[in-house]
Amino acid sequence: MGSGSIGGEAERSAAAGMDWRNYSEQELPPVLAAALACFVEQGYHGTTIREVAGRAGLSVPGIYHHYSSKHALLEGIVQRAMTDLYQRSEAALAEAGPGVEERFRLLIECLVLFHAHRSEHAFIAASEIRSLQDDARAAHIAARDRQQLLLTEVVNDGVSAGVFATPYPAESARAVITMCTGVAQWYRSAGELSPEDLAARYVVITRAAMGS
Repeated sequence: MGSGSIGGEAERSAAAGMDWRNYSEQELPPVLAAALACFVEQGYHGTTIREVAGRAGLSVPGIYHHYSSKHALLEGIVQRAMTDLYQRSEAALAEAGPGVEERFRLLIECLVLFHAHRSEHAFIAASEIRSLQDDARAAHIAARDRQQLLLTEVVNDGVSAGVFATPYPAESARAVITMCTGVAQWYRSAGELSPEDLAARYVVITRAAMGS
C-alpha cells in the first residue's frame, strides 16, 4: 500500500504489533489526560495551566517541568491521537491483506472504534485545530491528510477493480471519512449501541455509499 511509506519504519513497526481493537489501556499520560478533561469541559482558551495542574494533582511548576506551555499540552494530545489512529489503521490494513473489500471493512471498523472509544481525543484534535500554532498546525494537517489517504487509496483500488461502483471516488471517500469521524461528536458509551455494534452498522452504510 503506497501510503504506508509516509509513516516511516518506526510507525509501521509499532502498528505491526498492535491489537488495534483493544482500548483497555489509557492512551494518555496523567498530565495530558488532565489537560484533555479540562479542554473538553471548558475549551482550550477557557482552561488555565493552574486548572490542569489541580486536576493532575501537581503544582504549576510541576506541569511546566513536563510541558513548556498550555499549547504544548494541546500539541501533545493532538499528536498522540493522530499517531494512535494511524498506527491502528495500519494494523487493521495489515490484518486485512490485499483484498479491497476486507481492507475497506476493517478500515471503517477501525475508524469507528477509534472515534467511539477515543471520542474526547478525536473531538479536541478536530475542534481545537484553530488553536494550534504554525508548525504544530501544519503537522496536524499533514497527519490528517495522511490518515485520509489510507481510505482514499482503498476506494480508488475498489473502483479500479470494479468492486465499488461510485462515480465519484474522491468525494465518496471524503464523505465516508466525515461520517466516521463525526462519531466523536455524538457517541456516548451509555447509549444503545456498543462501539463494536456501531462499527458493524457503519460498515453496511459505507459500503452502500460506495455502490458495493
